Amino acid sequence: MTVSIDWTAFLLVFVASFIGAVSIVFFYAVGLRLLVRSGRVPVVSPAEFTDAITVVTEKDLRKAEKQAAKAARKNPLTEGQKQLAYAGAIGCFALCAAAVIAGILIIVVGH
Repeated sequence: MTVSIDWTAFLLVFVASFIGAVSIVFFYAVGLRLLVRSGRVPVVSPAEFTDAITVVTEKDLRKAEKQAAKAARKNPLTEGQKQLAYAGAIGCFALCAAAVIAGILIIVVGH
């Protein structure tokens, strides 16, 4: 019994997965950047775990929200530019979601 590896198929899967991973990370980063430029800075309160090394206090959370509001006020973009940046961010996030769903469908369908 001999084992033979189809190296061209292996290379094809490697290249496809690399391009998929890079594109998802790229569009997520661009979407997040556009979201911040539109004045909608995402401030997420952290989950508290009992065994966490550091826990963000309410004071730190309020400070982060205050800094986000200050950054939004200092935004030099006009309202139209902010809306365009927000639409671009939503588009980038939609591309990320579409790429993930397409990858899952490829795995499930098996093509």
